[in-house]
Amino acid sequence: YIPSTSGTVKVCGYDVMEEPIEVKKRIGYLPENPPVYFDMTVIDYLNFVSQLKKVDKKIRKAQLDDIMELVGITDVRNRLIRNLSKGYKQRVGIAQALLGNPKVIILDEPTVGLDPIQIVEIRDLIKELGKTHTVIFSSHILSEVQAICDRVLIIDKGKLIAFDEPENLEKLLLAPNEIIITTDAGEEEIREILAQVDHIIETGVEDREGEYVRAYIKTDLDNIYEISRAVFSAFASRGKVLLEMTLKKANLEDVFIELTENSDHGVENKERTSTINKSESEVAAK
Repeated sequence: YIPSTSGTVKVCGYDVMEEPIEVKKRIGYLPENPPVYFDMTVIDYLNFVSQLKKVDKKIRKAQLDDIMELVGITDVRNRLIRNLSKGYKQRVGIAQALLGNPKVIILDEPTVGLDPIQIVEIRDLIKELGKTHTVIFSSHILSEVQAICDRVLIIDKGKLIAFDEPENLEKLLLAPNEIIITTDAGEEEIREILAQVDHIIETGVEDREGEYVRAYIKTDLDNIYEISRAVFSAFASRGKVLLEMTLKKANLEDVFIELTENSDHGVENKERTSTINKSESEVAAK
């Protein structure tokens, strides 16, 4: 590990450099590859970890039973870890992170390599954990981040460039909202009709299928439903049919691309410095 050159980090009020033992007691960590021993059974491995974490013997069995029930591995407690599926190994990894009842859970790419069903199950588990723990969830799959996280941090080239709720980050997006339409009007007619509508800053033809044209409309209006109503009325007044109208709103992937491409300018986040997927407000997290 590379030691820090400046600054401080505190977890639940404890400085990581001055009181590392207290900090470690309050953190449960699952790296991308679960730190499990394949030659041990699930229960033996979790017993071993609970001893390393110095979980009180009086509550050890009850805590193990509760955690195995929570993560859904009770039925495989006596199986060798090497014989488990990738999804179950990931659950065992999450279980070891929960031992000792830490306030902060750090999960690094917890769904990598899982099949779609396993991904949904792990997502649901993370949401459940977020009710009682602060969960720091690291992922490059932005649709997953958007589905799970209460707050999002975006880091580019080692610098924090955004920290806010997903919906607020979407509002930061410089690119306007976009509408995709399919109509029986010609290209010139589309431009003439849309010229009558305010707040349209760009139009263009995406594709042509026989007599139908697929075009996009970009607007600087925040209320995309208002502009879509105006577009519909404009086409109706000219007797032209809109066969399809799709509202394309900015998502977290759009935000990430735009912020990282413009990260040299920086993003002001002084007013948005709360926690992410939280139950403990003193810890900046997920």
